[in-house]
Amino acid sequence: MKFTVLIPLYNKAAYIRNTIDSVLAQTFTDFEILVIDDGSTDAGARVVEDFSDGRIQLIHQRNAGVSAARNRGIAEARGDWVAFLDADDWLHPGFLTALVLAQTACPEAQTVATDFLRFPHTQGAWPPRWPLPSGQPEIERITDLSARWMQGPSLCASTVAVRRDLLQSMQPCFPVGESVGEDLDLWFRLSEKTPIALVHLPLAAYREAVPGSLSTEHKISNVPPFFERIRSRALSGQLTPAQRHSALWLVAQHEVTLARMAVVAGERALGLRWLLRGRHAARGRRWWLTLAMTLFFSRHLVSRWQTWRIQSNRPVSPMNEAG
Repeated sequence: MKFTVLIPLYNKAAYIRNTIDSVLAQTFTDFEILVIDDGSTDAGARVVEDFSDGRIQLIHQRNAGVSAARNRGIAEARGDWVAFLDADDWLHPGFLTALVLAQTACPEAQTVATDFLRFPHTQGAWPPRWPLPSGQPEIERITDLSARWMQGPSLCASTVAVRRDLLQSMQPCFPVGESVGEDLDLWFRLSEKTPIALVHLPLAAYREAVPGSLSTEHKISNVPPFFERIRSRALSGQLTPAQRHSALWLVAQHEVTLARMAVVAGERALGLRWLLRGRHAARGRRWWLTLAMTLFFSRHLVSRWQTWRIQSNRPVSPMNEAG
């Protein structure tokens, strides 16, 4: 068995059938599907039980959160590689084949992934259709994920596969009890241990803003814990000088984003505190522009600026579109 496709399930009965169908439609067929039902209160588990394919295994546990569900799946996995898939996302039929291509092209990489597309959860037709370019895709070898992340979105939870042995040696892989950035925490720690081979084809569809998704939460009063851990590892000397610089830059840019959000919320003093925390980014124009916003711009003008950046597809935050 080559892959374990690991799906944490919690109250996604409306989506899980399409998600599993997308795995069963893979052109590479050497896989098992491991669904960890994290104490769902809807009919999602019954939908999974309706499938008769012997490659599907359903495991029940009391509700403990997505991190605990993923950790349980890693412990139970039998594949050489563990591919993560959220219960409301969808894989293109060529997804696993592309991961095999990445493994072949970069045998030293113990983490592989593909590009992805975002779709609103209100999209009518599902699965979505999109054209793919012909020919062999580019495969990028990433050795500094923090630097790469600042160029644009790099990974999402439904596009990554990791060597099972590596994951099991890092257990618990996902921080239990955290619901913001718990997947990013693992991707960044993995990138410090192994190169990442990224196939530049969008072979997964990510549903945005699904009701009940914890990823829609965002606060301006604190940095997500995984960012603090990145900073701690950078300052501890565990990283190479290049990785240390880019890691501190990444965290500082997120704090600059929080400063802008604080100004929009009418909390200028908090914005100044975030800028002070993010002073590692003070060599860049964005830090100084945000200082001017905090001191002189109206909250409405800052809000319009941020909206323009989003609408023009310019990066605004390392949490989602890096920058």
